[in-house]
Amino acid sequence: MSIIMIVMTGIGLSMDAFAVAFGKGLTMRKLNIRQMIVIAVYFGAFQAIMPLLGWLLGKNLHQFIEKIDHWIAFILLLVIGLNMISDAVKEYKSSEIPQKCDARIDHKQMVLLSVATSIDAFAVGITFSFLEVSIMPAITLIGAITFTLSVIAVAIGYFIGGKNQFLASIAGGIILIGIGIKILIEHLGFFS
Repeated sequence: MSIIMIVMTGIGLSMDAFAVAFGKGLTMRKLNIRQMIVIAVYFGAFQAIMPLLGWLLGKNLHQFIEKIDHWIAFILLLVIGLNMISDAVKEYKSSEIPQKCDARIDHKQMVLLSVATSIDAFAVGITFSFLEVSIMPAITLIGAITFTLSVIAVAIGYFIGGKNQFLASIAGGIILIGIGIKILIEHLGFFS
């Protein structure tokens, strides 16, 4: 597999992480470079780790994972998206004045989001094992692409939605649910 194909694969794999990072940026009251980097590291690391795991497992689990990966991603994104919407509504209904800066990153949520957006990378890793791709350069490139695009997505999301926290949180939740539905529809073969 050529480096151009690996780059294109990396870009394709990073699109779900890009959308979720964009949603995270929408909810920021203040652009926090440290949080932007942490978000990008989560997505980049998981987009690198998942193909490695898929590559290591190879042919043995390909059919099993391929049958359920879309359901796992859909359920994780649906639950997290609904939770974001619920939290936004609760905060809106409360009489508390929002703080000037963002809360700390919820690492449990970031792990779930990272897994949900990188499950397809696991299947790509299995494919890499069939094609005998040199895995270390491939996952390094995929991780770097995802990291870079995630930083860009958080910044764009912040500049578009940083002013209206409630609507941005609702939009972020809807985006996550939409990504989950998109993954499910694509893997179930609708519209193909």
